[in-house]
Amino acid sequence: MLPLESVRVLDLSRLLPGPYATLALADLGAQVDKLEDLEGGDYLRHMPPHHGNDSAMFAALNRNKRSLALDLKQPEGKAAFLSILGRYDVLLEQFRPGVMDRLGIAYGTLHEHNPRLIICSLTGYGQTGPLRHAAGHDLNYLARSGVLGLQGPEGGTPQVPAFQIADIGGALWSTIGIVTALYERTLTNKGKILDISMLEANMSFASLAFGNMLAGHPPGRGNDTLSGGLSLYGVYRAKDGFVTLAALEPKFWLKFAAACGVEADLSALMPGPHQTSLREQLAAVFASRTKSEWEAFGRQHDCCIEPVLTGDELQHDPQLAARQVFTTLTTPEGPLTQVNTPLTPRDRVHKSAPKKGEHTRVILREGGLKEEAIENLFAKKIVTE
Repeated sequence: MLPLESVRVLDLSRLLPGPYATLALADLGAQVDKLEDLEGGDYLRHMPPHHGNDSAMFAALNRNKRSLALDLKQPEGKAAFLSILGRYDVLLEQFRPGVMDRLGIAYGTLHEHNPRLIICSLTGYGQTGPLRHAAGHDLNYLARSGVLGLQGPEGGTPQVPAFQIADIGGALWSTIGIVTALYERTLTNKGKILDISMLEANMSFASLAFGNMLAGHPPGRGNDTLSGGLSLYGVYRAKDGFVTLAALEPKFWLKFAAACGVEADLSALMPGPHQTSLREQLAAVFASRTKSEWEAFGRQHDCCIEPVLTGDELQHDPQLAARQVFTTLTTPEGPLTQVNTPLTPRDRVHKSAPKKGEHTRVILREGGLKEEAIENLFAKKIVTE
């Protein structure tokens, strides 16, 4: 039995943050029903690149879920929504504050129909504060939180990360909040409202930098201990790509230095002007070998060296293979390789992402609607499949 097999989740979110949160729950066994509008559904469905006729990104975030296509703006659609609400444990929504009210499904209304419902509201800036209604995306939240200001070279332009820190951070804190609220409900028998802000969630990734800042030691961009200030913690070009050195502890640095002929000076562990010449020296050393040679060197001397793998190298990496990080789904378009979450049971048999409205009928039936009522909704185009 999967850990969350008895948990039912109604997911009103789209794109990346909410769907990643419910992906984690679905991989752990929760029944996740994705509510989509009748027009295009989740925007991510239409974004390239495609696997067959479907978006590869949508497929990566929505396995093990079902899809209900329903128009919440129509009174009968809202009534159908409230009729099925009682069978769910969790509702996750990602609208800006006030949208749920305008749809006629404010939090109070939801709890009137299901007092035990856990409502997770995942937004950019949260439900309170002067920016609560502002539009935004991951990069905006990184900028506002101070995290983006830590990215990039000293004196240069802050660099856009190649991944969505705020979105995934918001998703992870939503998941944590939902699981803790489910436990709390076993004690109180009451639902709860979770207010998760992506602005705040991404700040957790920079806890050390903010800890120093709040203690009176603000970090500089590109010159802090872990962001470029130390030559022994950085990225270097090898003959055929890049490698990383992270010899922060004296024992690792001394092993590395002794093995490759660099002066084993402990001043390398402290920021300062001397780091410039040391960085140049290390650059020349790393340029003398290939990535695989440096990997073998790191294993031999136990000094924290790893190659920078490219996308086409990942699936052949022995460590990732041993951990069964990748999984292959059977989809209508053919086999599709995806990434398990760290908590996904490795023997989990995944189901491919649903077509929009694929499970509309079965979800409405499970929610208690009679066949006549369901057919009426289809006839009036309030639901589709």
